Amino acid sequence: MNKIELKSLLADRTLGTPTGQVVRLLSERGALSAAQIARLSGLAKSTVSTTLSDLRRSGVVVETAEADPARTGGAGRPATMLSLNPDAGTCVGALIGLREIQVIVADVSHAIIASHTEVMDEDYSPAEAADVIRALVRRAYREHALSTAGLLGVGVAIAGPVNPRDGRIQRASVVPTWAGTDVREVFGPLFQRPIFIDNESNCAALAEMMWGAAQGHEDFVLFKIDLGVGGAIVHGGRVLTGVAGGSGEFGHMTIDPTGPLCRCGNRGCLELTASFKPFLRLAQNRFRRALTPEDVIDMARDGDVGCRRLIIDCAEAAGHGLGIIGTIINPPLVVVSGRMVRAGDLLLEPLRQSFERHTLVKNDDVPPESRTRFVPGRFVENDSVLGAVGLVLRHQAYAPV
Repeated sequence: MNKIELKSLLADRTLGTPTGQVVRLLSERGALSAAQIARLSGLAKSTVSTTLSDLRRSGVVVETAEADPARTGGAGRPATMLSLNPDAGTCVGALIGLREIQVIVADVSHAIIASHTEVMDEDYSPAEAADVIRALVRRAYREHALSTAGLLGVGVAIAGPVNPRDGRIQRASVVPTWAGTDVREVFGPLFQRPIFIDNESNCAALAEMMWGAAQGHEDFVLFKIDLGVGGAIVHGGRVLTGVAGGSGEFGHMTIDPTGPLCRCGNRGCLELTASFKPFLRLAQNRFRRALTPEDVIDMARDGDVGCRRLIIDCAEAAGHGLGIIGTIINPPLVVVSGRMVRAGDLLLEPLRQSFERHTLVKNDDVPPESRTRFVPGRFVENDSVLGAVGLVLRHQAYAPV
């Protein structure tokens, strides 16, 4: 099977043949055993066995060194794990951030091949981003002796709502020069490959679901606390986008209709009180020097009571907004993401307590298995760009959810 055939199998959303189903499952999930493939696909074990034999003979599927964790430590021989052949194709993920662009190159077995970051001036244009991303991709492929003929697609994460119908950026307040941009028109001519685009928080949720703290969970909320507030809602293993791409924009829920003006144009948004930006400003005024969120966390861990108070205040404000989300969605799992998660229980414990105060269903109302659990995200520096890679591996099509 050649790369052109692999691309067509990944692009075919009708599920079609058993071969297409197996290839797409391995692309979306990474290494799986034959038993897992049968369970997830609903195909008969004999059909899976025959299909895998054909795919292994053609070199598209190979055995991996990874053992099935469900069998490790148990009786009998560990199940053989299978993945798409790393040589079968590559994909690119890119993050369009406020002051930086990140690029990751991965293969279809989910292995990261290269990662590069370029610092940018604020309000850089789509054309400038295209030049930087093209240069970073060329560098990565050259350094690792890869052929661009194996490139299956490019995923792009951006800090703003993305209309799932046409891929246009909506009201991009973090990167305002991108508002109204059709990302496919920017990058399509450069790569001549499918271009996939989504909000950075949606991509972060995808990364946590595929490789991180939400592995094995198909229903959860991602809540990101950084110098802004973001989020995503995952239901049935799919990130909800909303009809115009505005789903999960938790930072722009109006908490106080008469409150201060937000950068989005509304008043009293959650981001104004629950992001760490105003608390960082207080810390900088106190110490009379520039600081990062990590600096404040380090000082809090070293026992500075003022810095600890700032983190607690941020968590309590965030828990207020998260309590509203909990009342509406009542999720089984909340993955807390963003740089503030580095604070660990200094942030998570008051966040849980504030959530408990402000949400409808209290822990005492239900048994432990029916309570919302909080876990820190596994990725901090690169969750969104990893999720952009995931857009390609899952071959996400534009379709509102």
